[in-house]
Amino acid sequence: MPSDGRCGETLQALRRSDKGRLRYHRDWLPRGEDVLGEGGSLPALSSYSGWVVEHVLPNSAPERPAPSEESERPSRVPASSGRNAAAVSPATRDGTRDQQECQPLDSKALRASRGMEVEGCLRMYELAHRRRGTPGLRHWQEEQERQVRALSERASEQLQRFEEHQELRRHQECQDLRRVLEKSAREALARQEQLQAAHRHRAQLLHQRLREAEQQRLKAEEQERLGQEEAEGRGPSLCAPQEERPRLPQPPAAWAQQPHLLQGDPATSRAPASPPCSHISALTPGSGEHLPPAAEDQAVAEQALQDTRDLLAPLQQEVAAAKGEKRRQEEAARAKPQPSHTQKEPEVHKDLPAPSQGSGGKQSQGLQGQAQESTMQWYQQLQDAADRCALALALGGLTNAQDSQTKKIKMNLQKAATIPVSQISAVAGSKLQEIFHRIHALLSGQPVSTGGHSVSVTQTPQGLDFVQYKLAEKLVKQGEEEVASHHQAAFPIALVAAGIWELHPRVGDLLLAHLHKKCPYSVPFYPAFREGMALEDYQRSLGYRVQGATVEQQHSFLKRMSGMMRLYAAILQLRWPGGNPQETHPHGLNQGWRWLAQILNLEPLPEVTATLLYDFLEVCGNALMRQYRLQFWKMLLLLQEEYLPRMEAITSPGQMGSLIRLQQFLEQCLHDREVPVPKGFLTSSFWRS
Repeated sequence: MPSDGRCGETLQALRRSDKGRLRYHRDWLPRGEDVLGEGGSLPALSSYSGWVVEHVLPNSAPERPAPSEESERPSRVPASSGRNAAAVSPATRDGTRDQQECQPLDSKALRASRGMEVEGCLRMYELAHRRRGTPGLRHWQEEQERQVRALSERASEQLQRFEEHQELRRHQECQDLRRVLEKSAREALARQEQLQAAHRHRAQLLHQRLREAEQQRLKAEEQERLGQEEAEGRGPSLCAPQEERPRLPQPPAAWAQQPHLLQGDPATSRAPASPPCSHISALTPGSGEHLPPAAEDQAVAEQALQDTRDLLAPLQQEVAAAKGEKRRQEEAARAKPQPSHTQKEPEVHKDLPAPSQGSGGKQSQGLQGQAQESTMQWYQQLQDAADRCALALALGGLTNAQDSQTKKIKMNLQKAATIPVSQISAVAGSKLQEIFHRIHALLSGQPVSTGGHSVSVTQTPQGLDFVQYKLAEKLVKQGEEEVASHHQAAFPIALVAAGIWELHPRVGDLLLAHLHKKCPYSVPFYPAFREGMALEDYQRSLGYRVQGATVEQQHSFLKRMSGMMRLYAAILQLRWPGGNPQETHPHGLNQGWRWLAQILNLEPLPEVTATLLYDFLEVCGNALMRQYRLQFWKMLLLLQEEYLPRMEAITSPGQMGSLIRLQQFLEQCLHDREVPVPKGFLTSSFWRS
């Protein structure tokens, strides 16, 4: 058919055109490639034009093109028409061509119009595909933009996290550096303090060694001097009996003037003394010839003199007894008209209390001059037990050890017993428990470490006695020194002492013995001044420190007594936690009530009694109030109304400080109807530290 030939030619023309040589792919539009850029040239048919003519044109002929396509088609068809017209017009103007020539022209025009129609269809197809691809492309672009924004936000967030992490790391590094610097500063300060403490310790040791060396030098000089004096005085000592001989017969002659004082004949007293006196005269001629005296002659002379003294001793005792009887009769005669008169007592010290003569003078009405007999028996039993322990240690050789091994064991045992006591403090409950268990282990026979050495009381037969004695002595010394300076230290020391006392009763007895010896007012007991007693011995019995002729100052004495009394009052009310609650306190509040009642029955001492009462009530008053309630308040009223005036009557104006402090304390307690809890009292929270 002719139409088939025209279609073939059209397809061939389309294949040879520029556009017909293009290759179309489905993914060009999504990728956004400008594959139709070559279409800007004149339209040309490709190799696919035949398929388009056969399948697309028949189906799209009845369809009405879109307005946009209609607007495009007229703009292109007239151009073709113009070209066709231009091609036809010459023939028309010439008028020489025949009908056969016009027919090919018509076929060419027909082919051109169909080509334009095919081109328009292609344009429509491209436009449709582009319209279908534009939303997808726009969606893809929006998706890419969202992903870019998400990635940007994530990157900025990660950057911010990284910067925060870096800042936190820098801050942590600064803190670590600051902590390291502070730790190094503390360590340096601790090392400096340790060095200073070691320096002070070495200085003290050096000072102590120098003092000991000086004392040894003085002792050696004294011994040398005594040896020289003994060597030089051997000659005069031989003449001493001869010098004393003329005086020996004289006392019986003097006694003859008072025959009523002797039970026998005074004339018989001269006869026994004559043979020894003549024997002494027979020994002395050699001494006048400046010859060295013989030791035998001196011994014989001394023996003769001693025989003479033995002969006169009974007569002296009879005279002394007679004089004492006469003096008592005179005192009784003077005491009848003056009942309140008391014996004149020797002046001991300007700050010391007046010596008590026991039963030698009358006491104030209703009060005793000395402690009860049962109390004194208990006091003496404790002192005897402590003396027996000290004597056993001395006789056993542990106290005065000579060999190096025994000395080393003694030193290690003493350190193991005393160093933990020196470390007692109220810093932490765990530390206090560690110290207590260490002391308990030592007393139980277990080995403990001290100074890098392991030590046990089983290393020597007297090890346990030695440790118990030194431990009790150290506890009392802590009260005398540490508690006297820091009152709140009484409670941790007393807590350890009470716990050890409960588990090891002998330590408690030795502690009481040491406490009563250094502070007799804790019995309570006021030592009496006995006839013939040395003044220094009486001062020591009162608790004063006496070195030679120097007596301790009153304020230092009261400070030490106060520390020991506070320690004693704290022991009365404390028990070690974890003990058996069924068992009673080995020395509890009943002993505190006994002490308070007995001291109020004794005559007060100036300043001493007021100080001790204040310390005792401040530490133990709250516990006694909770235990005895109404009876305790009655006791305080008795103290305020009757006992305070007695203390005020014997206290000088310069010693009123302790009395005023006690008076204010009593007034405050009676006003508030409560005794405050003492400062430093250990509560249950202390054991969680």
